[in-house]
Amino acid sequence: MTRTLLIAGAAICALTLGACSKAPETKGAATPNEQAATPDANPAATVPTPANESTAPVFVEKAGQSDMFEIEAAKIAETRATNPQVKAFAKEMITAHTATSAALGKAITESGQALTPPAALNDDMAGKIKDLNKADAKDFDKTYMDGQVDAHQSALNLLQRYAEDGDVPAIKAFAAATAPKVQKHLDMAKTLKDGVK
Repeated sequence: MTRTLLIAGAAICALTLGACSKAPETKGAATPNEQAATPDANPAATVPTPANESTAPVFVEKAGQSDMFEIEAAKIAETRATNPQVKAFAKEMITAHTATSAALGKAITESGQALTPPAALNDDMAGKIKDLNKADAKDFDKTYMDGQVDAHQSALNLLQRYAEDGDVPAIKAFAAATAPKVQKHLDMAKTLKDGVK
């Protein structure tokens, strides 16, 4: 009898220990049907993907917007800036960005692509122009130069990315040739920004 009790007790202990040491059940990756049923379970699926700047249509749109913005902002600065160096910078931006707009058009023609640069500023760029027009007179030079540093940094990043990864050789060549000019403008803008109060 004692032996039977000992065997039964040992069996119960073994089962109890086995249950305690059992690894927690893990669920595998959700099936596509489960993911579709619970879209919030995959937050990456709901995040919008940015436009691919290595494609010519996106690059042409963004580069065209950048040039138009620079020209419009510079026209405002030519009349509203009080610092002579800021006025001179604005005048140079009109000349330089008019030239890069023409060079982009030429690159598009040479590429044989059916692309057209934008004809008007998008809402974001138009809003920035509106804000610049409303800038307080005493702070105008600083506001303009702050915006120029940001705009030229964005333009430089765009040009460098397309020159590296772009999909149309003639437009890649334009981006590669234009990037050093924009780098020069960025350096000038940073220097002027530090000098205006």
